[in-house]
Amino acid sequence: MVVNIVNKMNELIRELKTSILEDIEDIKLAKHEDLLKRNDEKHRLIDEISNLKIDLNKELVSQMEQGVDVNIFRSKVDELEVELKELYKLNKKLASIVLPVQQMYKDLVEEISIANGGNAFDVKA
Repeated sequence: MVVNIVNKMNELIRELKTSILEDIEDIKLAKHEDLLKRNDEKHRLIDEISNLKIDLNKELVSQMEQGVDVNIFRSKVDELEVELKELYKLNKKLASIVLPVQQMYKDLVEEISIANGGNAFDVKA
């Protein structure tokens, strides 16, 4: 069971990494609609990974309670950790692209608003 959960998590993490790489490319190409189309799927993947993490922890505890040496799962859990670290790095790269663009748009709106004599827009980013 532990191996199945870890394998499923790794599969979902790889899907999420692919989606983030596509996001980065679409940002470079200014394909904003394509970015939005993937959001629901990314949220689903994140939710499913989170739920599987809970299941994995429960299963590991169950195995320990049954007297199983959970170190037999060490290599699989290590693989999962590598995938998660790569996901974290990709997400950080995406954030480093998105946050400055977000700030640029916010600054532009503020400048336009000031030039028009007030707060014409209320931007919540």
